[in-house]
This record gives sequence, C-alpha cells and structure tokens, in this order.
Amino acid sequence: MVLEIMTENEVTQKFPSLTVLTRKIENISVSTTDPILENLKTRVSDELRNSFKLESLKDEPVFRAYRNFFWQIGIDPTKIRPAAEALIRRVLNGKPLPRINTAVDAYNLASMVTRIALAAFDLEKIEGGITMRFSRAGESFLGIGMDKPLILTGAEIVMADASRLIAIYPHRDADYSRTTLQTKNVMLISCGVPGISPDQLKEAAEKASEFVVKFCGGTIEGAEH
Repeated sequence: MVLEIMTENEVTQKFPSLTVLTRKIENISVSTTDPILENLKTRVSDELRNSFKLESLKDEPVFRAYRNFFWQIGIDPTKIRPAAEALIRRVLNGKPLPRINTAVDAYNLASMVTRIALAAFDLEKIEGGITMRFSRAGESFLGIGMDKPLILTGAEIVMADASRLIAIYPHRDADYSRTTLQTKNVMLISCGVPGISPDQLKEAAEKASEFVVKFCGGTIEGAEH
C-alpha cells in the first residue's frame, strides 16, 4: 500500500517549505454514526463558540497562512475557505456539523481542534504512488459533493495517483477515493502550507489518528514527507 508522496520539483521550487505528513490506518470499521462521537462534536462546538468570533476568524494565524497560500495558487479564499475554517464558521453560524460517517466526522473534528487541513483517501482506490504537482490546464476533477467536474487552469496544486487526480491541494478530495462505509484502509494527510510548522502537522496527524481509531478501530502506521 502506498504511503509516501512524491513532490515534483516545480512545486518544491516555488514552495520550498511546503510539507505534508501522512498516516496510514489499517483495518478500520466505519459506521454511519456513533453517539459518543456526536457528543464529542457537541462539546468541541461549544468550546469553539467560546474561543472564536465570526468577524475575526479569518485572522487566526493558521487560517491566515492557508488563505495566503490559496491566493498564490489561484483560489479565492473568500469563496472557497480553508477546510477547518469552513467547519468552524458553520459552528459559529449556529449550523450543525456535517454527519458523513464516523471516519470522516472524526478527522473533521481533529481538523477543527488543530486548525490544520486534513485529507483522507481510501487506499484500496489508489493506483500506484501519489504525486503532488501542478495541475495541467484543461484537466478535469470531480470532487466530493460536486455535480460536474471542475476544469483546472494549471495554477492549482493537485495530488494524483497513477491514473487520476485524487485531490486539489489542500482543500478538496476526489469523490472516487473518498472514505466510505466500505473503507478498510485509509491514508490521512496533514496538509501543510508555508507558515505551518512540522510540529503543527504532527499534532494534527496524531489527533486525527487518535479520533479515527477511537471511533473506527484499526492500527496506525506513519511516515513524514
């Protein structure tokens, strides 16, 4: 099973401090929901309401780092917000958190707690290794929840396996390789950008792994890149 991610030189040259950290969790059992997880979501949501104000959320240092990176790769963060920021905005606006499944809900919760963007892929759907590179103008990408494919410009950073795009980095995973009730082996990625430290990525990876194993079982393997 793949664990390492190869970054093409063009990306490394433009963003030398861009780092990702991966964790593989094997033999998980994903359920629709879990009452203990729902209670934890409620408790974390209450804590976040006491910690943040909606009008100043965008200025939180981690979110500011992601927003700055989004601008650099041609994504408008006032329209497409960093993942953790978007989830916390839902909470501050009085909306319930999404209920997808116990694996996705668990790592979404870890993203909210740590502020770090997290991605996850069903390893059985990945063909060959994963490469991080710039998109090619005209490439199409079908993300989770999208009605039709997005045509890319060439400015976006993407992750691709041997046959298809699996993510627009660091904000949208592909529908094809998403984590479902049938997923048994998952690859979690802590998505770094300039201004985010390795320690912050490690904290997010550990928290996400902790939550996924707590609510889905499984065993953890990990490697930095």
